[in-house]
Amino acid sequence: MLMPSIFGENLFDDFMFSPWRSEFFSAPKTTKHVMNTDVRENEDSYELDIELPGYRKEDVSAKLENGYLTIQASRKSNEDEKDQKGNYIRRERYAGTCSRSFYVGEDVQQNEIHAKFEDGILKLTVPKVDQKKVEEKKYISIEG
Repeated sequence: MLMPSIFGENLFDDFMFSPWRSEFFSAPKTTKHVMNTDVRENEDSYELDIELPGYRKEDVSAKLENGYLTIQASRKSNEDEKDQKGNYIRRERYAGTCSRSFYVGEDVQQNEIHAKFEDGILKLTVPKVDQKKVEEKKYISIEG
Protein backbone atom coordinates (compact mmCIF):
# COMPACT_ATOMS: atom_id res chain seq x y z
CA MET A 1 0.00 0.00 0.00
CA LEU A 2 1.38 3.42 -0.92
CA MET A 3 1.48 6.04 1.80
CA PRO A 4 0.96 9.79 1.28
CA SER A 5 3.98 12.07 1.32
CA ILE A 6 3.06 13.56 4.70
CA PHE A 7 5.16 10.80 6.27
CA GLY A 8 8.38 12.06 4.68
CA GLU A 9 10.86 9.81 2.92
CA ASN A 10 10.18 6.87 5.19
CA LEU A 11 6.94 5.91 6.94
CA PHE A 12 8.86 5.05 10.11
CA ASP A 13 10.94 8.26 10.33
CA ASP A 14 8.78 9.79 13.05
CA PHE A 15 8.32 6.53 14.95
CA MET A 16 12.05 5.80 15.06
CA PHE A 17 13.09 9.38 15.86
CA SER A 18 15.01 9.78 19.08
CA PRO A 19 16.60 13.00 20.38
CA TRP A 20 19.67 10.97 21.40
CA ARG A 21 20.51 9.93 17.84
CA SER A 22 23.17 11.98 16.09
CA GLU A 23 20.79 13.03 13.28
CA PHE A 24 18.86 15.11 15.83
CA PHE A 25 21.78 17.47 16.17
CA SER A 26 22.86 17.54 12.51
CA ALA A 27 21.75 19.76 9.66
CA PRO A 28 18.46 19.07 7.87
CA LYS A 29 18.50 16.42 5.14
CA THR A 30 18.33 19.13 2.51
CA THR A 31 21.81 20.40 3.39
CA LYS A 32 23.72 17.11 3.23
CA HIS A 33 26.42 16.95 0.59
CA VAL A 34 26.30 20.66 -0.12
CA MET A 35 29.36 22.41 -1.52
CA ASN A 36 31.35 19.30 -2.36
CA THR A 37 34.20 20.66 -4.44
CA ASP A 38 36.40 19.17 -7.14
CA VAL A 39 39.64 21.05 -7.89
CA ARG A 40 41.61 20.48 -11.08
CA GLU A 41 45.03 21.98 -11.72
CA ASN A 42 45.89 23.14 -15.22
CA GLU A 43 49.11 24.65 -16.46
CA ASP A 44 48.07 28.24 -15.69
CA SER A 45 44.88 27.96 -13.63
CA TYR A 46 42.75 25.98 -11.20
CA GLU A 47 39.24 24.82 -12.04
CA LEU A 48 36.76 24.39 -9.21
CA ASP A 49 33.43 22.57 -9.56
CA ILE A 50 31.27 23.25 -6.51
CA GLU A 51 28.07 21.21 -6.12
CA LEU A 52 25.07 23.27 -5.04
CA PRO A 53 22.04 21.01 -5.56
CA GLY A 54 18.70 22.77 -5.18
CA TYR A 55 20.19 26.25 -5.44
CA ARG A 56 19.58 28.76 -8.23
CA LYS A 57 22.06 31.21 -9.69
CA GLU A 58 20.37 34.03 -7.74
CA ASP A 59 21.04 32.18 -4.46
CA VAL A 60 24.82 32.06 -4.99
CA SER A 61 27.41 34.80 -4.54
CA ALA A 62 31.20 34.89 -4.85
CA LYS A 63 33.56 37.52 -3.51
CA LEU A 64 37.31 38.04 -3.46
CA GLU A 65 38.78 39.74 -0.42
CA ASN A 66 42.34 39.77 0.97
CA GLY A 67 43.33 36.83 -1.24
CA TYR A 68 40.37 34.66 -0.18
CA LEU A 69 37.68 33.59 -2.62
CA THR A 70 34.46 33.04 -0.66
CA ILE A 71 31.44 31.30 -2.14
CA GLN A 72 28.13 31.71 -0.29
CA ALA A 73 24.75 30.13 -1.02
CA SER A 74 21.50 31.01 0.77
CA ARG A 75 18.16 29.30 0.46
CA LYS A 76 14.69 29.42 1.95
CA SER A 77 12.16 26.63 1.66
CA ASN A 78 8.52 26.53 2.70
CA GLU A 79 6.59 23.28 2.36
CA ASP A 80 2.95 23.86 3.26
CA GLU A 81 0.48 21.03 2.78
CA LYS A 82 -3.22 21.56 3.43
CA ASP A 83 -6.17 19.22 3.38
CA GLN A 84 -9.32 19.89 1.34
CA LYS A 85 -10.72 22.22 4.03
CA GLY A 86 -7.57 24.32 4.09
CA ASN A 87 -6.29 23.02 7.43
CA TYR A 88 -2.59 22.39 7.73
CA ILE A 89 -1.47 18.80 7.76
CA ARG A 90 2.21 19.72 7.75
CA ARG A 91 4.20 22.96 7.72
CA GLU A 92 7.94 22.87 7.39
CA ARG A 93 10.28 25.76 6.83
CA TYR A 94 13.99 25.88 6.24
CA ALA A 95 16.32 28.82 5.83
CA GLY A 96 20.03 28.37 5.67
CA THR A 97 23.31 29.64 4.38
CA CYS A 98 26.47 27.75 3.58
CA SER A 99 29.81 29.16 2.57
CA ARG A 100 33.28 28.04 1.71
CA SER A 101 36.55 29.97 1.34
CA PHE A 102 39.67 29.24 -0.67
CA TYR A 103 42.97 31.08 -0.45
CA VAL A 104 43.86 32.04 -4.03
CA GLY A 105 46.57 34.63 -3.33
CA GLU A 106 46.50 38.37 -2.95
CA ASP A 107 47.76 38.94 -6.50
CA VAL A 108 44.64 37.46 -8.10
CA GLN A 109 42.25 40.13 -9.33
CA GLN A 110 38.45 39.86 -9.40
CA ASN A 111 38.27 40.26 -13.20
CA GLU A 112 40.65 37.29 -13.64
CA ILE A 113 38.24 34.82 -12.03
CA HIS A 114 35.57 33.38 -14.31
CA ALA A 115 32.37 31.82 -12.94
CA LYS A 116 29.50 29.91 -14.51
CA PHE A 117 26.50 28.29 -12.81
CA GLU A 118 25.03 25.32 -14.67
CA ASP A 119 22.89 22.35 -13.58
CA GLY A 120 23.46 22.96 -9.86
CA ILE A 121 27.25 23.23 -10.24
CA LEU A 122 29.24 26.43 -9.86
CA LYS A 123 32.27 26.27 -12.16
CA LEU A 124 35.12 28.65 -11.35
CA THR A 125 38.40 29.25 -13.14
CA VAL A 126 41.07 30.89 -10.98
CA PRO A 127 44.49 31.84 -12.39
CA LYS A 128 47.61 30.56 -10.66
CA VAL A 129 49.73 33.12 -8.86
CA ASP A 130 53.49 33.11 -8.56
CA GLN A 131 54.22 30.25 -6.17
CA LYS A 132 56.84 32.31 -4.35
CA LYS A 133 54.17 34.78 -3.23
CA VAL A 134 51.75 32.21 -1.80
CA GLU A 135 51.58 32.32 1.97
CA GLU A 136 53.73 29.72 3.74
CA LYS A 137 51.86 27.34 6.07
CA LYS A 138 52.64 27.96 9.71
CA TYR A 139 51.50 25.34 12.14
CA ILE A 140 50.60 26.01 15.78
CA SER A 141 51.78 23.52 18.37
CA ILE A 142 48.93 21.87 20.29
CA GLU A 143 49.78 20.71 23.77
CA GLY A 144 47.95 17.77 25.30
